[in-house]
Amino acid sequence: GISVLRQLVKLMPGERFLYFGDSANAPYGTKQPEEVRALTLAAVEKLLAEGIKALVIACNTATAAAVETLRTQYPHIIIVGIEPAVKQATDHFPGGTVGVMATPLTAESQRLRLLEARFRERCAIIDLPTPGLAELVEGGQADSPQCEALLRPLLEPWKGKLDAVVLGCTHYPFAAAVIRRILGDSVELLDGGAGTARET
Repeated sequence: GISVLRQLVKLMPGERFLYFGDSANAPYGTKQPEEVRALTLAAVEKLLAEGIKALVIACNTATAAAVETLRTQYPHIIIVGIEPAVKQATDHFPGGTVGVMATPLTAESQRLRLLEARFRERCAIIDLPTPGLAELVEGGQADSPQCEALLRPLLEPWKGKLDAVVLGCTHYPFAAAVIRRILGDSVELLDGGAGTARET
């Protein structure tokens, strides 16, 4: 969520932000949807007690698991969820090939499937589930040999075949250097942080 918070502060420097990072339970991407939903609802209750006027769910997995429930339970609060930058990627590369990196829970979510279905006519979309990457980033190993060892087998077969890669987890921008080393500098890396900030 820090990658999204950076974008929010940049766009709205006059606002006050209350950031909740669930380090005790992170990352969410390999948990069951019910557990992620419960953790997200508990966090939101704490934030609501602080008198927030808007809520940004700066996690793709938490958005997929809980945004609809939250909007139903709290219709009086502005609730903005993040979504992978699939639309942006397909807008920039019509007729091209776009990879979508995501945590296992996000990759399997109905929300991502529906999003991709809306834009599949514009270009080829390749799903790249990336288990373990959020854990490495969380552990301070975003630019490490372990990170490269995890990503190389997944990404190297796509070198020279992708126009863009959507970073479908807010942890993933921190691994951009490794992703670029494997795929090359010609691949555009896109994440949903800026779009989420604009929506907010």
